[in-house]
Formats: sequence, C-alpha cells, structure tokens
Amino acid sequence: MRAWSAQRVAQEAGARLLSGAATTAGPERVTIDSREAGPGTLFVGLLGERADGGSFAAAALAAGAWGVLVADAHADAAAADAPAPAAVLAAEDPLRALQALARAWRRELACPVIGVTGSTGKTSTKDILAALLAPHLRTVASRENFNTEIGLPLELLRAPAGTEALVLEMGMRGPGQIAELAAIAEPDVGLIINVGPVHLELLGSLAAIAAAKAELIAALPPGGTAVIPAREPLLDGHRRADLSTVTFGPGGDVQLVSREGERLTIDAAGERIELEVAFPQAHLRTNLLAALAAALAIGVRPEGHVEVDFSSHRGRRHRLASGVTVIDDCYNANPMSMRAALDDLAATAGDGRRVAVLGDMLELGPRERAFHAEIGAHAADSAVDLLVAVGPLAAAMVPAYGGEALALPDAESAARSLPALLEAGDTVLVKGSYGVGLRVVVEALTAPVEAT
Repeated sequence: MRAWSAQRVAQEAGARLLSGAATTAGPERVTIDSREAGPGTLFVGLLGERADGGSFAAAALAAGAWGVLVADAHADAAAADAPAPAAVLAAEDPLRALQALARAWRRELACPVIGVTGSTGKTSTKDILAALLAPHLRTVASRENFNTEIGLPLELLRAPAGTEALVLEMGMRGPGQIAELAAIAEPDVGLIINVGPVHLELLGSLAAIAAAKAELIAALPPGGTAVIPAREPLLDGHRRADLSTVTFGPGGDVQLVSREGERLTIDAAGERIELEVAFPQAHLRTNLLAALAAALAIGVRPEGHVEVDFSSHRGRRHRLASGVTVIDDCYNANPMSMRAALDDLAATAGDGRRVAVLGDMLELGPRERAFHAEIGAHAADSAVDLLVAVGPLAAAMVPAYGGEALALPDAESAARSLPALLEAGDTVLVKGSYGVGLRVVVEALTAPVEAT
C-alpha cells in the first residue's frame, strides 16, 4: 500500500482520518502488535480478550509507526499525541476496517486468489501449492496459522505490489466463518481438501461440516473453479453449474497414475504431468493432487522437482544422533489426520520399533471417547510397537490398542518419561490437538545433549 495516500487508506478502510493528511505515501506493512510497530507500519488496535489494542496507540506512534487505526474511543487521544506526520485513523470497529482495507488491497493486486480449506491438511496443501506456483508466479501464501478473520486480512496486506498469485488458508470453527473469510479474500479458486469429523462439538454432524466448508464454493464468482475430492457425496449438493468443478484423487480429474521412488506420474484430465517430490507420505501425495488441480486452474503447469518448505509441526522428521527418528506432527489432530499419520508411520518406519505418542483429539463432541478408541484400534492395525497416550481422552486408546502402552496425564509428564523409553532405530510419531501441547515432547527429544 506504499502508493496509497493516508486519505486513500482511510477511505478503503471506511475510517476517518484525524491527522496525517499531509502524508502522501502509504504504509509498507500492517500489524496488530504494537511491539512490531515502527517506521512504515500501520498499527491496528483490536479489542482482544485480555487487552484493548487501542490503548497501545501512543506506544506505536512513539516507536515511529506510519500511523494507527483505532476505535473511536481512543482516536482523539491518539491524534492529540501523534507526532507529525503520523496518520491517525478512527473506526467504529477496527477489525471490520482492517478487513475492508485487506479486501481493497486484494482488488488492487488484481491477481488470482486461491482459498484453501478442509478438515485436515490445509496447511500442508497450502505449502505444496505455494511450491508449485513459485517458479512461475510471484506468489504469497499464508504463514503458519494466519487463517482467521484477523490472520487472513493481515496476510492479504502482507502481499507486496506486483504479487501474481495469492494462496490463502481458511480456517473454520463454526457456520459462517468461511463465508466471512471468502468475503474478504474474494477467491477465484476454492480448494476443499476433505470433509471429516472436526469441530463436531460445535457443528454436530458431518453434513453440517460439509456445509460450512462449502461456503467457499458458494462465495466463488461465476466462472470460478471449485477443487474438491473425488467421490465426496457430502459436497455433491453444494456444486454449482456456473463453476468449473475439478475433482482430485482416485477416480477424479486429477489422479495419481504411478509412483517410482520420488517420481510421480499424474493424469490431469487426460494430460500426463510428471513431478518429483521428496515426501513419502500417502496423504501428502493426495494433497499434492489437490494443489496441482488448483495450480492448473490459474494456468500454471508445474513439472519436474518440487521443493516444499513445510510449516512447523506438520510432519517434519528429525533424525537424531541417538539413532531415533522423530516425526513432529503435533500441530493438531483429528480422527482423519491421526489415521493418516499412523499409516505413514507404518509405511515409512525403519527396522526399529514404531512408537506412537498420541494426545487428546479435541472438539469431537459426544462420541469423543469412541473416536479415541477407534484410533487405538488403528494403532494396533498399523503395527505400532509402543503406544504412549497423553491426556484423559487419549487414555481411551489404550484398551482398544491392546499392546504395550503407557497412559500419561499431560504433555509435561510425557516429555519427562519418553526419552528413557526409546531405543536406537525407533521411529517416534508425536501427534495430538494443539491444546495438548505436545511440542514440549518434541523439544525434549530433539534438544541437543549437553556434555557433562
């Protein structure tokens, strides 16, 4: 937004410009954290659960911020203290103003926008799609978990002028949230990776989850492209005749034909495409098909080696000096992703033991203990040699597993206990819902050993 004046920024945000009218150049970046404010920064003061961001406007201006966007209640005080030529913008609802500003910037960029959602695998698919597009287009993709009504507009505003493709992850916790995000991003392509039992506690049924995800399809403009899994009946009723619908996976428009080591041959609506990828996981190959379908939808035809920089805690492997391999997949978990991770453990582990450190899966509703028991049974089917169940819900995995198992109350106790249980050659999967905090287990296993 560097080319926008302060008046233009205020206009697009639906805000009032109280000071800084003489500022001819716009901000270089936007933040909601006053600690990140500095020259070239527009600080947006949001009302949070613990603090009112507008109260930090003076600190942001003192740090040299280009300007601040705050609620009416803070605006006059900020304007009175603002050093020239800092801009002070006042809005009844700063969050809505942030979202409006992001939508205006998306229109200014005038580049293809791909929205990515799904019950599991959103971030890895987004990472793969960004890797497919980057050699061909100047691409900006969402970072980590910037997929909410706050994070998504910040990612849009992070895109510099000249961006040629935007890949935006869209998270969902209830009905209407994907629609809200799509109204900001105005995607040309909507990619739904899958529909599964996630947020059942809030939505109640798989059909309701599918409907919430399908808000992305409903938001697409006529002539846009919906990318959906093949043979997913829950999405059939949400298809639109005025869109191009592309399916991926077995029996779909984009499907895997053969695999020889890292080389994959893919049939994309009759066209053969060969890609080379280093990741061995079957679920990531499915995500690759989805990402390829979205890339083709905006006119990019990837080929050859694909180097993907996956976001943290999404299946990254650590090979330790002790001979243990740790699979860090602890960012989140649900029954679909748990099964996929256990299948991957079974398929890729070496000659040593398969160890599964599995935490609670949250927000699964009344059947939560049954879902955990099913994962215990799947661990047994996957030839897991040692199951470490972490948390009160994960304890339900142990009886269904039936093999060597240890039930621990929390992540801290697992971090203390696990190192002594492992042997050289073991492959250890660490996975659970974010709230369980299994990152401390990964940190305990991968921390360098200090000499004594």
